[in-house]
Amino acid sequence: MDLKAAYKTIMDDHFAPKMQISFIDGDKRQSLDYEKVSWVIDGVAKGLRYGENPGQEAALYRLVGGNLALGDVELIQPGQPLASLPELLQSGKHPGKTNVTDADNALNILRYLMDKPCAVIVKHNNPCGVALGSTLAEAYFRANKADRLAAFGGAIALNRECDVETAKLICENYAEVVIAPEFAPGVMDMFAEKKNLRVFRIRDISRLSDFVGKRVVDFKSLIDGGIVAQASFCANARRPEDLMPASCMRKVTDKATGETRIEEHRIRRLPTPAEYEDLVFGWLVEAGVTSNSVLYVKDGCTVGIGTGEQDRVGVAEIARDKAYTKHADWISWEKYRKPFNDLRLAFGEEDGARKQAEIMEQTRAEKGGLPGCAMVSDAFFPFRDGAEVGIREGITSIVQPGGAIRDWDVIDCCNDAGVAMVFTGQRSFRH
Repeated sequence: MDLKAAYKTIMDDHFAPKMQISFIDGDKRQSLDYEKVSWVIDGVAKGLRYGENPGQEAALYRLVGGNLALGDVELIQPGQPLASLPELLQSGKHPGKTNVTDADNALNILRYLMDKPCAVIVKHNNPCGVALGSTLAEAYFRANKADRLAAFGGAIALNRECDVETAKLICENYAEVVIAPEFAPGVMDMFAEKKNLRVFRIRDISRLSDFVGKRVVDFKSLIDGGIVAQASFCANARRPEDLMPASCMRKVTDKATGETRIEEHRIRRLPTPAEYEDLVFGWLVEAGVTSNSVLYVKDGCTVGIGTGEQDRVGVAEIARDKAYTKHADWISWEKYRKPFNDLRLAFGEEDGARKQAEIMEQTRAEKGGLPGCAMVSDAFFPFRDGAEVGIREGITSIVQPGGAIRDWDVIDCCNDAGVAMVFTGQRSFRH
């Protein structure tokens, strides 16, 4: 049995060319109208390669019409296609469902970060690395450096024309998808050497910023065919002034008299301007991370990303451990052009083990690059133990929604450590 053949199979989908979803309230009917998307590849119109796995039929639809209104929620209007109708400049293996959803989540994050050159790398619907830079090449280099291993086979979204310098860096690794508003002369010739790379051009990618603050109807199908419909998430805290100094009120009982009083707990230290920039950056990246999550960011770049964990302490530790692992791997790559885990194979057991030990000693001394980071949590810390994971590694600021019963304890924890903390007043779960 040829197991590799499954990944080469192109599914014939049986989904209709048009779809309509109607919301009916008595005599009132509101609808969303969709058309199926296909690309002309080698003279043949082709839709999605397959769904999440080979053997699953799939179709991509774009919104083309409708009159749905949801109270005061501002929806993206029909007739404004962007991510759902890019130009496919190079098909490689033509896109499958995971390529589309990874690319979409990269754009979901990128829409908040359009003011500076930015690169977003997404894999399995979570960011591997996100970074700003003075140039696009610097932004991509930093995003890839954040998690070089996970970026292998990822979807890369760029908010500036892909120049030759950036393309050279991209070609050093394996990518599934590259999206940019334009490609400089010579770049597509370089990408043509990457036979399986899908290259999309979205000329009006600057319009992504127009989608900030607007929502779509987000559908989730259940096991029995039921559907959950919700308005999509939008990050409200997008500027330093949107962040609130952490504070709460707590009822305190005097042990001697038995009298109770209401006591305010406030954070003593506010973030510095540089910390505010990282806190906002981290919170906007958080909008594209699967919950329960914790991130560490510094200087406009992700350092450790913990995703999809069941408890907040555990995910803070996972993000910390990933920061250490990726830091060690990058040291190895810079010194020896070898992954950390391949050093023993490349240099022999004894010499490779010695090199690994030296790298780990440096990594521990540098605490995985975590000192000075901002810590980002998509939900409140129910206890101080989650925040303490980052504080022990030298983080200097925290952003989180706030609203826990024991906010006072987390505030006291930060005050004891001299750490700044701000609240967004908004949870950022993403399931």
